Amino acid sequence: MSGKERERFMKTVILCGGLGTRLSEETHLKPKPMVEIGDRPMLWHILKMYEKFGFNDFTLALGYKGEVIKDFFINYHSRTSEVTVHLASGTVDYANSTAEDWHISMVDTGLNSMTGGRLHRLEPYLRSEGTFMLTYGDGLSSIAIDKLLEFHKSHGKIATVTAVRPTARFGGMVLDGIQVADFKEKPQTGEGWINGGFFVFEPEIFDYINSDSDVLEGAPMEKLVNDGELMAFKHPGFWHCMDTVRDRKNLEEMWQSGKPLWA
Repeated sequence: MSGKERERFMKTVILCGGLGTRLSEETHLKPKPMVEIGDRPMLWHILKMYEKFGFNDFTLALGYKGEVIKDFFINYHSRTSEVTVHLASGTVDYANSTAEDWHISMVDTGLNSMTGGRLHRLEPYLRSEGTFMLTYGDGLSSIAIDKLLEFHKSHGKIATVTAVRPTARFGGMVLDGIQVADFKEKPQTGEGWINGGFFVFEPEIFDYINSDSDVLEGAPMEKLVNDGELMAFKHPGFWHCMDTVRDRKNLEEMWQSGKPLWA
């Protein structure tokens, strides 16, 4: 198997178990990754991002309302096909399916597990698989996944995190006395890099997490830093999370424009 073929079967983990309390208008009925942008869940958009670069083997770390995600993908083939039901025999024929060629494993990682804890519960499925990718179920980006992976392989460390510089959440103003001279949203200035998800990990990451209560962005990342094992892939382009109703509205407008920057 060539290197490119091996990459095709590389596992990609999506953290899908959080409560999404800041988007409670939507998440009282469904987990945040199932909130729709256009007529498709956020999770679908994330999987399409990876598919674009040839990755189609996904492991979903489920928690809050994980059954909603299971139901969506269990019934996905029928939703994307023409269906003929033979009532007497109880059989169903599917034709002209437009379902993507995705392999999706869905694992219950606990209702209250933290981000590191969810990854910890996936160790039996991932430890022997070699390099794998991981991201959150609420962020979209124009990141080139192939370049991210190439960068990770080039430095030989355990972990790569994607560093992003999102637009500031509040409008910036320039004042001339008491008159407003400029008013607009501005990208973060200075360093301003934040964790944008889109990680790449070697299996040794499991040596840094121990329990359901571990927060991936806490002690595990700090120890990786202290050990010199965490590198940053800088992505100055588009990145947008969906934390609030306003975030969802922004992403919806981008999708309806016909030119979403993540697609």
